[in-house]
Amino acid sequence: MKLDWKTCRRAGVAAFLLYLAIYYWETVSGLLSLLLGACVPLVLGGAIAYLINILMTFYERHWFPKSKAKAAAVSRRPVCMLAALLTVVLVLVLVVQMVVPEFISCVNALIRQAPAAMNELLGNEAIERLIPADIEQRLAAIDWNALVSSIGKILLGGFTGAVNAVGSIFSGTVTALFALIFAVYILLGKDTLRRQCERLMDGYLPEKWRGRVRYALGVLNRSFRSYVVGQCTEAVILGGLCMAGMSLLGFPYAAMIGALVGVTALIPVAGAYIGAGVGAFMILSVSAEKALWFLVYIVVLQQLEGNLIYPRVVGSSIGLPGIFVLAAVTVGGAMFGVLGMLLGVPLVAALYQALRDDLDRRGA
Repeated sequence: MKLDWKTCRRAGVAAFLLYLAIYYWETVSGLLSLLLGACVPLVLGGAIAYLINILMTFYERHWFPKSKAKAAAVSRRPVCMLAALLTVVLVLVLVVQMVVPEFISCVNALIRQAPAAMNELLGNEAIERLIPADIEQRLAAIDWNALVSSIGKILLGGFTGAVNAVGSIFSGTVTALFALIFAVYILLGKDTLRRQCERLMDGYLPEKWRGRVRYALGVLNRSFRSYVVGQCTEAVILGGLCMAGMSLLGFPYAAMIGALVGVTALIPVAGAYIGAGVGAFMILSVSAEKALWFLVYIVVLQQLEGNLIYPRVVGSSIGLPGIFVLAAVTVGGAMFGVLGMLLGVPLVAALYQALRDDLDRRGA
């Protein structure tokens, strides 16, 4: 390799910048953290826009597809975007309206049943034997002033935590609002953004690399898009199986809990169990025995779904064998937690597709 002054200068500048980054790492890491924190609304908005765009493109394919009128072309983008957003909001509102009123009524029922249950519990002979005989002397020996002071400190700490929680909620709300606004701008101007990205690649990348970048982005887009569709399909199947099984076994609130489990199943790993916990709490207001059997049923259903249904439904939607789906979820979760479980399957699917295309080109 021939060395010239320009190459040596670039190497020297790179080495000097690397030295500064290592020597002032705390300052550099602080600046990077600040930059990443400032980019959170943009990244979140891009993710929201990508997810909404899947439903939006479905509506665009059916909004006067054969019409050549200018009004249809002009209205297609805003109307379909609004329809996609309203669809998501409508699903969430329906689930909330189904679950929240009944959940409140179940809480009220448990509160009404609490005094009788407490009296029955205290009247149990086994419980009475657990209560010390000298309970009055022990209560008299307690330093109530110190206890009240300790409770005051705990309440003060709880108030401080509540103030911090309110601040976090306000900050999260503002971030979500800016992310939604950014997502709307992306969806409305996605064709312009695509042309600008194409122009940047044409201007700064060699022709050989342009083809590779377009191919990689296309494979990743197909994998993530198919994964989202498969995940939603799997959630619908799980919610339907939960509702059908609860109806057959005679559990109360079958439709409501089935819808809740289906929606929370979109959350990886813990989602279905969150819905199951809320469902068990609601069934508890009717029968503690049925609540226990419901948890057993959910565990069995979750094992069936995780080992048979999920690999087949999600794997078939992204063109990945079921064994690779399970491997991607297991390894991704072990390495990066929930984020690894979310991104592991589509990334492995993209790699699998790229390797298969490369082998086809090689004739192997």
